[in-house]
Amino acid sequence: MVKSLSTLLTIISLSISSILAQADTPINEINHLMEFVSASECTFIRNDSEHTSQEAVEHMEKKYKYFSNKIDSAEDFIRLSATKSTFSGKLYHIQCADKPKEESQRWLLNELARYRETTQLRPNTN
Repeated sequence: MVKSLSTLLTIISLSISSILAQADTPINEINHLMEFVSASECTFIRNDSEHTSQEAVEHMEKKYKYFSNKIDSAEDFIRLSATKSTFSGKLYHIQCADKPKEESQRWLLNELARYRETTQLRPNTN
């Protein structure tokens, strides 16, 4: 009886740790994407105007605050804050040195996939 109770408590504890880790994931992922953009030194093209990576982060932060009640995942963040103009509907683009211009959504989704892959390889410290 004591052994099965101990096993049950261990399972519950692991489940809670897993749920808490998952609940924190979108915020960590969004923060990573913001840091990635900031460090990129790429040019961001919004409504045919070029912006620095820092200006892009500031713009995404404003949209993130505006849409915060609709953002439950990093994908929501990308879709609502970093893909296209809310007013004109024009897609945002990224131009990095010596690379072809690409849509910001694709660029950020690729980075999100890379980030998730590397974080899954790290040992869980919980």
